[in-house]
Amino acid sequence: MSSIRLFILGSLDQRGPMHGHGLLLLAEEEHIDLWTDFAASAVYGAMKRLAAEGLIVEDRVERQGNYPERQVYRISDAGRIALHDLRRQGLVEIVIKPDPVDLALARLDPEGLDELPVIIEERLARLRTHLEEYTTHLEEVDKYLSVAEVWSMRHQLSRWRGEVAWHEELLTALPDIITDEKELSTKGHD
Repeated sequence: MSSIRLFILGSLDQRGPMHGHGLLLLAEEEHIDLWTDFAASAVYGAMKRLAAEGLIVEDRVERQGNYPERQVYRISDAGRIALHDLRRQGLVEIVIKPDPVDLALARLDPEGLDELPVIIEERLARLRTHLEEYTTHLEEVDKYLSVAEVWSMRHQLSRWRGEVAWHEELLTALPDIITDEKELSTKGHD
C-alpha cells in the first residue's frame, strides 16, 4: 500500500486539479509528515510515476505572477479505480513496522550493559517529549480537521503512548535483563 499514491490521488479526487506545489502546500497544511509514512518531498517523483501510469493526466498549465509555469493534473478514470483499491487496502492492511530497538535489545553488548539504563532513560525522555509535542499539536489543529482526520491523528497519538508505556516497563525490567545478560556472557566464556 502506497501512502503517497493515496494522498495524491485522494487529494486530486477531493479537491480537484492541482499542481505539485499545491499538493506540497496541502501536505504541509495537513502536517502529513506527522501521521503518514512519507515525506512531502517525494510528491513530485510520485506524480511523475502516476502520470506515466495514466492515473493522473495533464489538465492545464498555470502561471501566477513571476512564478514558473506549473503543470496542473487531475485524476483520471483509471486513477479513480486505483484510488478505490488504495483506500480499501489502507483500511484492510495492518502495518506495524519493526523497530531496531528490539534487535538491539536482543543483541546487547556485554561491555555496555552498565550504560543501558541511561540509554533507555534518554530514549524514554525523547519519546515523552515527542508525545507531549504531538498532543499539543493535535489540540492546536483539532478545530481545523475533519472527524476522520482527528481519528487518524489520534491513532498516531495512541501509538506514541504505547511506545512510552512499553519503555517505562522496559526500564523497570532492566535490572533483570542486565543480570540475565551478564550470566549469559559468563556462561559463553566458560
